[in-house]
Amino acid sequence: MSSPEKLAESVLLPGFAGTTAPDWLRRRLGEGLGGVVLFGRNVVDDHQVAALTAGLRSERSDVVIGIDEEGGDVTRLDVATGSFVPGPLALGAADDPELTTSVAAALGERLAACGVTVNLAPCADLTLAAEDPVIGVRAFGSDPVRASVHVAAYVTGLQKYGVAACAKHFPGHGAATEDSHVALPVLPRTEEELREIELVPFQAAIQAGVRSIMTGHLVVPAWGELPATLNARALTGVLRDELGFTGAVITDALEMGAVSGEYGRQDGLGEAAVRALAAGADALCIGGAAFDAEVLDRITATIVAAVTSGELSLERLAEASSRTAALASEPASAEITPVDYRLGLEAARKALRVQGEPRLTGAPLVVDIQTEPNIAAGPMPWGLGALLSDLVPGTRALTVSPGDVDSVLAAAPGFSSVVVVTREAHRHTAVRSMLEVFRTSVPGLIHVETGVPGPATEGARIDTFSGSHVSLRAAAEYLA
Repeated sequence: MSSPEKLAESVLLPGFAGTTAPDWLRRRLGEGLGGVVLFGRNVVDDHQVAALTAGLRSERSDVVIGIDEEGGDVTRLDVATGSFVPGPLALGAADDPELTTSVAAALGERLAACGVTVNLAPCADLTLAAEDPVIGVRAFGSDPVRASVHVAAYVTGLQKYGVAACAKHFPGHGAATEDSHVALPVLPRTEEELREIELVPFQAAIQAGVRSIMTGHLVVPAWGELPATLNARALTGVLRDELGFTGAVITDALEMGAVSGEYGRQDGLGEAAVRALAAGADALCIGGAAFDAEVLDRITATIVAAVTSGELSLERLAEASSRTAALASEPASAEITPVDYRLGLEAARKALRVQGEPRLTGAPLVVDIQTEPNIAAGPMPWGLGALLSDLVPGTRALTVSPGDVDSVLAAAPGFSSVVVVTREAHRHTAVRSMLEVFRTSVPGLIHVETGVPGPATEGARIDTFSGSHVSLRAAAEYLA
């Protein structure tokens, strides 16, 4: 058995800054660091990512290379352009499991060509709470049985090219109303309710052969006061013993406030790492922020000290190391090719939900109301104005902030069609108020909703269920 120091390093998956790996990171990978997680800050294009991962693998062949590429609103490969495939909620709305498998396979093939070994997707969460700030369009829907079919289809497609899928965020984040990036959510469920609702998609992922599952930083009172990431009842008792999962358990980012802020003592990250390992987690994701060698040194030292004191057994650490290493298998060889939007567009078109008669009667005014994106998505291109301008000469594109009614009313005269584009309007009071004003004062109003649709409204409307490039393009094509 390896030394505690080597084992501790081998379960860590940090993030880093820049589009090339720093020297200290390459050295640590050569010495046994488990791997890395890539984010948009590490990406220029597919060729650059492939060169980056090849360089990392040259330090050691069995390096875990993860990425948080859900498609749709949460994309890393397409952070500069918007995703080439629609997100899970759009795939759920299209409700064609074979199409879901094909979309996931296209994503898996692309990731394999880029040298990625594990993709932190799909979300097996459900879209359950209207005020939920973090899942929304990232889930396949609200019905556990229907969503499960798509979770399984996605896992099957993604793993076709050797890239490990990761169902997240166990036991399911969709009914929580706090964002675990900044606070500790409580999931108001009994164990019986969990088995009937949240756990159903995770069971489907396991039956489909998912190779990893990510923990959620949320408390289930029936399991005690600790969040699932640090909770042996959740990870060992339920996920392993009851659901029969035998793959790798990956933590959500440990630097998130729900864990390191709530449960850290002198060293939030190190203490969270020890508690997660003791509870049954294997690979420790600390990739949301860019870390340096000093931070990794402190985490490793805290884990080693826990082994020395008996707080964490060497056998448990070795088991976690072995399961983490299983995610390092190099994906099937695939050639980098130009991004093909055809399949994504097919899925996006099939997902559109149309109400009334949203057709243009002339060149429109397009109003993109900019609200903060989901924190997991981060900034990326969004909006319909530029896409519709390319298709309909004379289109005027206007980007406004929530509450900026006057700018729209000033620009609207002279246009027989006004297209107002929102992102989960139901979650933003100022946006809802704007829409109410426009419905009574703007002729030819068409509302395009790119997030979770929310309550039904009157008038012409298109729901895309995704803010991806292809979903917005599908809406633009429909209008044009």
